[in-house]
Amino acid sequence: MQYTSVSHFLRAGKSHLAKGPVALIFVEDDVEIDTTLRHHLDLGFKSVIAFLPDAFSIAPDLAERCPRVHMDHPRGQTMLDAVTAVAGAAPGLWFYYCFNAEYLFYPFCETRTIGEMLTFHTEERRDAMLTYVIDLYAPDLAAVPNAVSLEDAQMDRTGYYALARADADNHNHPRERQLDFFGGLRWRFEEHIPQSRRKIDRISIFRAKAGLRLRTGFTFSDEEYNTYACPWHNNLTAAVCSFRTAKALKANPGSTFEVHDFKWHNSVPFEWHSRQLLDLGLMEPGQWF
Repeated sequence: MQYTSVSHFLRAGKSHLAKGPVALIFVEDDVEIDTTLRHHLDLGFKSVIAFLPDAFSIAPDLAERCPRVHMDHPRGQTMLDAVTAVAGAAPGLWFYYCFNAEYLFYPFCETRTIGEMLTFHTEERRDAMLTYVIDLYAPDLAAVPNAVSLEDAQMDRTGYYALARADADNHNHPRERQLDFFGGLRWRFEEHIPQSRRKIDRISIFRAKAGLRLRTGFTFSDEEYNTYACPWHNNLTAAVCSFRTAKALKANPGSTFEVHDFKWHNSVPFEWHSRQLLDLGLMEPGQWF
């Protein structure tokens, strides 16, 4: 199940879009590719599709289960265009996107599938879900120079905050039910992060429809998709637990020699369980119990 491009996949691989939800995994480097794919298969996604350069390999059992789409630069506008194109080919289907070394958690994900969660979310008349990108990092960068350690992963237990999202088309008044969220490594090491990339919110889970576009900043062209809740009560939110920022801070020449340690007094071991994220207020169960 290998495709030479996104357009080839859309011509020859649409059978993988017959049922949802569908996970789109964009592979930027060779770190934790297999664990990322396995994690999302275990959540119950009907299809887990990997977009990656030919230089990166996938375990043989995963190669049989996960369609592989060739993409030289699976980031930036290329990634945004791919999500828009694939979702546009399957209106009505639920999609999720992330990068390698990122792991989706939602309330009660240990005992409930992604399909069960999205069935409830659909019944609440929601077409998208806000996710927070929660940074993970190794506690000892001398021992783990690329900052990725699944066994000893750490996370920040505090330091998260939100600001009103200004509407440039309405005299910069705050947008209704939209906020910009900050925290984690992007906050603690903000001098190394461009201002436009400091937010930790993404609309990572959405239901496709005609004309919908994923924009820079991981928001959508339909502003209702970018809201954190409906007008009448709180809705489900989820977390994308990610080594991506830690990897970048240690890989980029401008920051690698400035960052000696990610651990601080508010670091705690990551338990790989939704209960911890719920207890810390890093995702919301809404009305789903």
